[in-house]
Amino acid sequence: MWSELLHSEFLNNRVIDYLSAIAIFLAGIIIIQILRKIVFGRIGQKVKETASTFDDFLLKALRRRLIPFLYFTALYLSLDVLSLSPLAGKILRAAGGIVLAYYSVSFLLDVAGYSLESYFLKKEDQTRKNILNLFLVGIKAIAWGFAFLVLLDNFGVKISGLLAGLGIGGVAVAFAAQAVLADLFSYFTIFFDRPFEIGDYIVVGEYMGTVEYIGMKTTRLRSLSGEQIIFSNTDLTNSRVRNYKRMKERRVSFRIGVTYDTPPAQLKEIPGIIAGIIQGIAGARFDRAHFLAYGDYSLLFEVVYYVLSRDYRQYADIQQEINLAIKDEFTRRGIKFALPTRTLLVETGNTGDGKAFDA
Repeated sequence: MWSELLHSEFLNNRVIDYLSAIAIFLAGIIIIQILRKIVFGRIGQKVKETASTFDDFLLKALRRRLIPFLYFTALYLSLDVLSLSPLAGKILRAAGGIVLAYYSVSFLLDVAGYSLESYFLKKEDQTRKNILNLFLVGIKAIAWGFAFLVLLDNFGVKISGLLAGLGIGGVAVAFAAQAVLADLFSYFTIFFDRPFEIGDYIVVGEYMGTVEYIGMKTTRLRSLSGEQIIFSNTDLTNSRVRNYKRMKERRVSFRIGVTYDTPPAQLKEIPGIIAGIIQGIAGARFDRAHFLAYGDYSLLFEVVYYVLSRDYRQYADIQQEINLAIKDEFTRRGIKFALPTRTLLVETGNTGDGKAFDA
């Protein structure tokens, strides 16, 4: 009697086939529960002991994406043992492909999002976060679009014509908006390469100012005189940008000239005098001082030193202190600064005698 009942058919399947399907599904659920409690539980305890956050994220992402997928897999395998109608079999295979694509793409997007946020959001920056969210939206659109095309191809849909149409449409749109797209790609270049950030003081050609805003098409600076300077992002990525905020120290070079009648002994003392002055100033590091050249009306000395800060005001204060100290020391020693001079020869008669005058 039981044998006849088990082998009786209902909707093209025997009762024993239905019982096998239920057994497979229940066995899958048991295995999944064991996996959750033992494997993920033990791994979770070890993960909590590590300093890295990536393993915590990875375990959480696997649990969120893998467990539901395993439940569906158990259901899929249990139904696969049954003799389904062609339509039901096609629906089951389609559902399997959709679920597999969904959880695979979702997991990859989770990893991509975490990686990008970990790399680019090392500090709290709402603007940077908004930019990254916009970029992630683009990545998700591309990933889901690709997954959708793969599913269509697996379902027997000819996607070659669709791809050709999308390609032609994309070329037309790109050609019509090439300037806007160039600025948009330059915007992402600035975002990922980070040659400057909001608050940096930069110089681009003859223009200079503090970065106030980095947009998808333009970047805006506030100049020292107060006006706003607007650049297209393409102009910035194609230019040589000097970022003064990232300067750790400032190299300073200047020249002074003394008169030609300065005695050689004093000329030898000048480099040491200047070195002593700079070495006695806090925030400055002396590099060199040399008698460099014979000028048109002066003996030229070149001085090089470093200001141990990027602050322009501190540089100006130190340079002023150096200039005043050099002036005081030269005055005390009787060393004269050179001024532009000319020698005129004035003839007084036909004898050829003349007098020379300095002017």
